Amino acid sequence: MEEEPVPPESAARRSKRARAEVRQADFTRTDRIEDELEEEREESSDEFQEPRRKAKRNKAIEGASTSAAAGRKADLSLIDVLKGEGKEIPEVVKRWVEHYERNQKSAMAELLTMLFEACGAKYRIPEENIDETDVDDVVVGLVNMAKRAEVEDYQSSKRDFKNFKDNLVYFWDNLVSECQNGPLFDQSLFDKCLNYIIALSCTPPRSFRQIASLMGLQLVTSFINVAKILGPQRATTQRQLDAEKKKKIEGPRVESLAKRLSMTHEKITTLEEMMRKIFTGLFVHRYRDIDPDIRMSCIESLGVWVLSYPSLFLQDLYLKYLGWTLNDKSAGVRKASVLALQNLYEADANVPSLNLFTQRFYKRMLELADDIDISVSVCAIGLVKQLLRHELVPDEELGSFYDLLIDDPPDVRRAIGALVYDHLIAQKFNNSQSHSTGSDSDFPEVHIDRMLKILKEFSADPILSSYVIDDIWDYMGAMKDWKCIIRMLLADNPSAELDDVDASNLIRLLSASVRKAVGERIVPATDNRNPHHTKAQKEAFENNKRDITVAMMKTYPQLLRKFMPDKDKVAPLVEIILHTNLELYSLKRQEQNFRAILKLMREAFFKHGEKDNLRACVKAIKFCSTESQGELQDFAQNQIKDLEDDLIAKLKSAIKDVMNGGDEYSLLVNLKRLYELQLSHKVPLDSLYQDLVHILQSFRNIDDEVVAFLLLNMFLHVSWCLHSIVSSEAVSEASLSSLLGKRDALLEELEYFLHNSFQLHRDARSKTQLAYRVCGILADTWCLFKKNKFVLTKLEILGCSPDESIIKKYWWMCEQLLDVSDDADDEEENREYIEETNPDTVMFALAKLVATDTVAKEHLAPEIVSHLVKYGASIGEIVKHLLTALKKKGDVSNILLEALKRAYQRYLAVISSGNDEESSKKFQECKDLAARLSGSYVGVARNKYKAEILNIVREGINFAFSDAPKQLSFLEGAVLHFVSKLPASDILDIMKVIERRTEHVKKDEDPSGWRAYYKFLETIREKYLKNEAPKVAEVKEGTTVRRRGRPRKQQNLQGKRLFDEQTSSEEEDSISGSDEDVGIDEKQEEDEENAPLINSLRASSKLRSLRISKEDRRVQTKTLDGSRAAEELATPKTSGASS
Repeated sequence: MEEEPVPPESAARRSKRARAEVRQADFTRTDRIEDELEEEREESSDEFQEPRRKAKRNKAIEGASTSAAAGRKADLSLIDVLKGEGKEIPEVVKRWVEHYERNQKSAMAELLTMLFEACGAKYRIPEENIDETDVDDVVVGLVNMAKRAEVEDYQSSKRDFKNFKDNLVYFWDNLVSECQNGPLFDQSLFDKCLNYIIALSCTPPRSFRQIASLMGLQLVTSFINVAKILGPQRATTQRQLDAEKKKKIEGPRVESLAKRLSMTHEKITTLEEMMRKIFTGLFVHRYRDIDPDIRMSCIESLGVWVLSYPSLFLQDLYLKYLGWTLNDKSAGVRKASVLALQNLYEADANVPSLNLFTQRFYKRMLELADDIDISVSVCAIGLVKQLLRHELVPDEELGSFYDLLIDDPPDVRRAIGALVYDHLIAQKFNNSQSHSTGSDSDFPEVHIDRMLKILKEFSADPILSSYVIDDIWDYMGAMKDWKCIIRMLLADNPSAELDDVDASNLIRLLSASVRKAVGERIVPATDNRNPHHTKAQKEAFENNKRDITVAMMKTYPQLLRKFMPDKDKVAPLVEIILHTNLELYSLKRQEQNFRAILKLMREAFFKHGEKDNLRACVKAIKFCSTESQGELQDFAQNQIKDLEDDLIAKLKSAIKDVMNGGDEYSLLVNLKRLYELQLSHKVPLDSLYQDLVHILQSFRNIDDEVVAFLLLNMFLHVSWCLHSIVSSEAVSEASLSSLLGKRDALLEELEYFLHNSFQLHRDARSKTQLAYRVCGILADTWCLFKKNKFVLTKLEILGCSPDESIIKKYWWMCEQLLDVSDDADDEEENREYIEETNPDTVMFALAKLVATDTVAKEHLAPEIVSHLVKYGASIGEIVKHLLTALKKKGDVSNILLEALKRAYQRYLAVISSGNDEESSKKFQECKDLAARLSGSYVGVARNKYKAEILNIVREGINFAFSDAPKQLSFLEGAVLHFVSKLPASDILDIMKVIERRTEHVKKDEDPSGWRAYYKFLETIREKYLKNEAPKVAEVKEGTTVRRRGRPRKQQNLQGKRLFDEQTSSEEEDSISGSDEDVGIDEKQEEDEENAPLINSLRASSKLRSLRISKEDRRVQTKTLDGSRAAEELATPKTSGASS
């Protein structure tokens, strides 16, 4: 390492005791005393510039107040000072050192009393017995006080405890600094303190270990500060002595320098011996303490020691503890170890000494990048960056490392993004590149080429590409070089021209980068909150939007012309205009380019028929028609009208072709275009609507996809007509009549497909897609025209409601769709309109009918709720939200009971078939349903909805006994879960009611049939006992907790073994992992619940495979971590590594 600068002689030649320093935020700084003295002198000189008359008048008052304040401070004990604000600590320390010089025993007694009181024990050693008192006897007495709960708990207030700890650390740092020219090296004061601190750190009471560890660790840090001051002095003296010896003149100068060198070296040796004493007596035992806070403070301190005093601590003897704690069960300890190592690797001079350590532990450092704790993972990625900078990790070890680019936590992804940029794109860790300036590797084209190579690995899935771009965007300036990207896309030189995959990825990168630059998200947020931007951020977004517009104003039409034939490139390219400032086209006189852009978008709309391309073109043209100004806006609106006219003409031509026996493809594509256009605004279809109806009625064998889009366009047109009537002030009879005719025609066609439904498991998959559409459109139509919406209004004639027979038929079709296997859905996951045609949309349509009171909840609600646990998590969530909405409207107990009955009746139907395996499955579904429904009545809800629970239990019992003993299993399968939610008194009443119902029943005639009855009674008796017994225990235990603060653990303490470094109690040394395991499981459940879009239904098969492999790797990592920790830490206790 480089030599530290030699302090000036004036700083080195200090008085016997340096003046106490003014408290700083960093408690370990002792090198600013002279500067602070100078500041004090300046402040005092400023004070004397006051008018003399004023000073004379206030002199007596100031003198009196100063003497009074000094008297009050003198009366404060050391512990009172520590409990205060801490401003008096330097002055108090100075007075105590003066006291120590006058009377060592008295001052020592005072200091030890403070040490014991800091641990919470009011214990005092008489000053006359200071030298004769045995440390072990004192510590045993303190432990006995803790057993008798005679110690003060400073941790009742976290804020006060933190302030107390800060003051305690500050006190010892000041004490060491004040004693560095005297008592620090008298081999009495600090030796005695260290003996008590080390002994207390090995005791069972946790508060003793916490405070003693805090003091011991701080003493090492303070000793290091003094040693760092003495080190340069020793080096300076050595150089001066060598220079004098070269003169070959013996004299008092040489003798004085040799004596000074010897004294300085002896002081440093003494300090290092005290550091080793604390390390072996305290650190080696406490770094594996059962308290994670103590373990964490030990590792944090060790990191500071190694960094600030490498001459002693930068060796494997001490570094191994940082490596071992990388496997600690506490995330805080692992993070402390990672941060300490990160600081070490940042200093290039430390790396040679870390070679052996790196070889031993670098694989564990890589594993921590995928740690279950996000903060640990982020810090570990920063550590890996340091390893890569020093070329200490082979590239082949990083293969799975980059899978974290598509991980869930944004912090982890961003940290990996920074590493990927530095290592693979900017190549900062490559020696040949890092030492060259102005090389080609600094050009944005080079960076973009390297980024494209990364994106090629994810080219099959645009969602994954978006995640990768989002991770690296903040660090890669070339992504904001719009002109460079456009230049690469428009390159005509064959050597510079991109291949098809790279061109697609570069267009995606350009589109995503533009969206990021204007403040939009390109990947979904985990919290689903709208981002909050400051005023400065908004201004930056506007500036970026302006820069993007200017950069693309002339080249945008060229990009559209070049890539329009490629369907994969059109959508991201067209959407860029949504993030530009259209006013600039007028200000910059670029109207011609604006018109060219609109014409090209219109051309793209009719050239492609895919959903993404059509939707992007419609959004872009609509944006231009609303955000542009003046003549440009008129031009854009005319383009929309022309587009509508052309589309209607094409549709009429396609309909005519179908009627003449032609191909249906043209009709399908134009229906898709019309559907996307109608999603944005109303299209005049009055002349075309009857043609659509005629096609449906005349050609029943037409392709199902064509039928689906015919129905969708009819529904959207009816919806827009209804919207026009509702929003208009005056309504004509003709418009009402026309709307009624269109609505009836739509319902007639929908009911036709409902009545002529198909066996979904047997027919083609297209039948299922049509069924999804029919279910969704029917539900939306019924909701739009529900009767109670128009009752007592002028539009009452528009209201309608479905018959009960149609509702039953509708439910039958929905149930079939819900029963479609997941494998069948996986086969169709890449279909175009997957988000509109899946079982979730069916359940959503059903829930909407019930929640909006379109259909009486008694008809559909029980059926919906009875399928809560049958169809997976996403459908279960929809049902759960429906139940929440129904609860807000009133009592839902009858709905829940009816749902349980229907689930139970499905079980009875299977029993009659004799299929035991299927019957047990159905009965388990019934029990699971009851468990889920009763689970909503927890906590306060048990009292709030007690009447509902009682109603479910009583009516459930009536249902079970209505056909006894056949239906008695309903008690166990459904009623039992709700009984356990009732108080003990109600449970007893229910038991009495049940027993009265069977007083005169001959149960012996059918023992097997009545087995469920007996099992039910036996179980609720157990529930009653379990509900009563813990309450008594809880009251007793609560009383104990209130009286003594925390349940104490019984210890067998032997005073003679307190200083035995080879032994420690099993309870103290063991680190339980049960709480951590529970925390890990809960964290994994939260991660699954908060999974972002990439883990949702629309994720590709590649992503799911990555996700599964990643979860498997997490499990393996945790298993390996546990075994590795056990293997590495299972060493003899003399090594200090046992757990």
